[in-house]
Amino acid sequence: MDAVARRPAAAGSRLRWWTELPLLALVYAAYSAGRLVARGDAQTAAGHGQTILRWEELLRLDPERALNRLFTATPALGVPADFAYASLHYLVTPVVLVWLWNRRPAHYRALRTWLMIATLIGLVGFTLLPTAPPRLLATGSGFADTMAQFSSYGWWGEDASAPRGLGGMTNQFAAMPSLHVGWALWCGVVLWRHGRSRLTRALGVAYPLLIVLVVMGTANHYLLDALAGTAVMGLGLLLTRPALRLADGVRGRFRADDLYGRFRADDLHGRFRADGTGGRTAGADVPVAAAIAPVTSAENGLLTGVGIGPLVGAARDLPAAGAPGESANVSGGCQTSAGERFPRQPTRRGRPAAGAASAAAADDGAATAAR
Repeated sequence: MDAVARRPAAAGSRLRWWTELPLLALVYAAYSAGRLVARGDAQTAAGHGQTILRWEELLRLDPERALNRLFTATPALGVPADFAYASLHYLVTPVVLVWLWNRRPAHYRALRTWLMIATLIGLVGFTLLPTAPPRLLATGSGFADTMAQFSSYGWWGEDASAPRGLGGMTNQFAAMPSLHVGWALWCGVVLWRHGRSRLTRALGVAYPLLIVLVVMGTANHYLLDALAGTAVMGLGLLLTRPALRLADGVRGRFRADDLYGRFRADDLHGRFRADGTGGRTAGADVPVAAAIAPVTSAENGLLTGVGIGPLVGAARDLPAAGAPGESANVSGGCQTSAGERFPRQPTRRGRPAAGAASAAAADDGAATAAR
C-alpha cells in the first residue's frame, strides 16, 4: 500500500479542499441514491438472507444468534452497540479522511481513491443482491431487533439507524456486503499503517473488530456480510493503482491539449515571424529560444505526443536575437561587419567600394593559398 500511496504524492500535494469536498459528496450521494434505487422486494431480499444463514449453518460459522441474544438481554451492551452502529460509520470515516489530509497528505489521494472504489463496488452488490438483515427475517429465525427494542434510548426508530420518521430514506435490504465493516476496515488499515503512536495503532486494530461484533449483535448483518465487506475492500485496493494511472493519463491528455493550444502553429507564426532584420520577433523583444524555454522536458514529452514536440525543440535551437539595432547572429556567434562578405560571395553589379574591393582581394588570396 505504501508503494501505491507514494506514487501520486506530488499530485496529492496539489489537491484543494474546494475540489475534494464536492468529489467526496458526489460519491456519497451516489452511494445513498443507489441504496434507495436498489430496494428490491421484501420476499426476494428475505430469501437471500435465509440462503446466507443456511450456508453459515452448514459451515458452522453462525455466531449472529448468540451475539444477538447477548446484546438483547444485556442493555449495558445493547444500547452502546446501537449507538455505535447508528453513528460511528458516519463519524469516524470522515475524521480519518480529514486526519489524512492534514497529517499524511502524500498518502491521501491513494487512500481516498481506495475508499471510493470500494464504496462503488459495494453499491453494485446492493443492486445485484438485495438482502434482508437478520432482524427482518421471520420471527422463528431466532433474531431480535435490538435497535427497535432500545429505540427509546436514541434518535433512531424501527428502521435501523435512520432517525425517527426518516426510515423511508434508507434501504433496509442493503446488507450484502457490509460497508459498515468495509469502511471500518479501511479506517483500521489507515490508522495502523500511518499512525505514529501505539494508541493510534491499537485503535486501528480494535475499531474494525468492534464494528464486526456490533453489526452482528444488533442483527443488522450476517458474518458473511462482514466477510464480503472485507473482500470488497480488498478488490478496491487492487483497483486503486490502475484507477490512479487512468486518472493521471486523462489529466496528462488534457494538459497536452492545453499546451497544444498554447503552441499551435498560427500562434508561433504570429509571435516568432521574422521582421526583416533577420531574427527579431514581430511586436515583441523576446527571443524565440527565451520564449520557448519555460517548457519543461516533461511538457516537451507531452507535446511530442500531440505532434508539436519537434517544433518546440527546433525553436529552442534557434539563435537568440541581439540587441535592438544590431544584425542577427547568422553564424553561431560570429557576426559580420558592415561591408564584409563571405569567400566567393558574388558582389552586386557595379564598381565595389574601395574597402570592399580590398577585403574581397584578401579573401581571394586566402582562398587560393588554402587550395
